[in-house]
Amino acid sequence: MINSPLLFALYASNTEIEGGLFDFNATLPLMALQFIVLTFTLNFIFYKPVGIVLDERDEYIRNSLTTASASLLKANELTQKYEQELAESRKQAQKIIKQSQKEAQQIVSIKIREAQQDAEKLISEAYYQLNIQKEHALKTLENQVDTLSDQIKYKLLENQSLV
Repeated sequence: MINSPLLFALYASNTEIEGGLFDFNATLPLMALQFIVLTFTLNFIFYKPVGIVLDERDEYIRNSLTTASASLLKANELTQKYEQELAESRKQAQKIIKQSQKEAQQIVSIKIREAQQDAEKLISEAYYQLNIQKEHALKTLENQVDTLSDQIKYKLLENQSLV
């Protein structure tokens, strides 16, 4: 072991320093060859399968997005179609309701007219019957008045003949 710095300097000057930063013997090309072989090996073993998996995943995502977009478009078209059909059905239902209301109003009007005609007929029949009864009563009264007047006349004449 070297205890003093002077001895160390003497020892270092006697020993020859080989290599340096770059050593151009057989190790440099061997290291370059190892690096290239390692690069190709890693490329075939790790990077290509990972790349294939990533490409497959990308393709799957793209297909899924395309399918989802197509399904969304189809759903939107169906929604619009059904909304239009629903709107048409509502319009037809409104037409049917209006038509039914018109028909019901016409039926009610006809029934009211018939009821009014029946009432007028009943009134005219009652008026006619009352007139017949009135005529009959007048005739009966007239006969009674004639009978009473004849009786009064007879009694008056009888009374005058007695006096």
